[in-house]
Amino acid sequence: MVRLESATADTGIARAIADSHLHAIPAQVLEELLAGSSLATVSAGSVIHGEGDATVHFELVVSGLAKIFVTAPDGKTATVRYCRSGSLIGVVSLFSDEFTMPATVLALTEMKLVQFSPAVVRQTTARDSRVAVALIRELSDRVLHFIAEIPGAAFTSVRQRVARHLLDLAGPGGPSGQLASSPAGAGSHEAGNPQFVVTTSQRELADAVGSAREVVVRILRELRESGTVRTERDRIVILEPERLIELSKWNPGS
Repeated sequence: MVRLESATADTGIARAIADSHLHAIPAQVLEELLAGSSLATVSAGSVIHGEGDATVHFELVVSGLAKIFVTAPDGKTATVRYCRSGSLIGVVSLFSDEFTMPATVLALTEMKLVQFSPAVVRQTTARDSRVAVALIRELSDRVLHFIAEIPGAAFTSVRQRVARHLLDLAGPGGPSGQLASSPAGAGSHEAGNPQFVVTTSQRELADAVGSAREVVVRILRELRESGTVRTERDRIVILEPERLIELSKWNPGS
């Protein structure tokens, strides 16, 4: 970990702040907010925060991609949020009594995170309303996002459901997915970098999204031709998770 002395010392951090709700906070106050913070590098496949964790946290994603998902008693998972550069993680933990993490945060790619001191953030919020407003806006966005997920889950196309289901299943280890190394030239990743693998057959995938196998086969072929996935026997390697996220989004105007 690297201690942070200035928000402007790293252009990546400055860009992430500009893309977050922290952008409206004056520079001097932002420096106070960053007191005691650190820059962490998280490897792909790492669990950043696990379900049931009671640790209070507040983090800014500088680079990389993570998914936040919940797990049912039968082991099935459902993704509730994706976090990329500019995303804030853990705001709700700062102000919740007896906080317990309701979901798991998993790094899909290597990530860099600014990890704030929760105590400093609370103190700065208490004495500066501009910080409080920024965090309220972040929480408001989270509520609106979760509400928008409801019709999105109900009214999406088969193509969107396939993309979303692959993302839900992707993860290191366990029965639903595992990390694998890609061969040279596979997708946009360098050889040896970990890739997320979904272990499922085309029939199982078709049953999960409520469609015919022939339709799912055609969608997978299109995803393979675009370099988004690589299909193998009874498993699918996700090469471009960002592209899958875009494909999974529900657009009520489309």
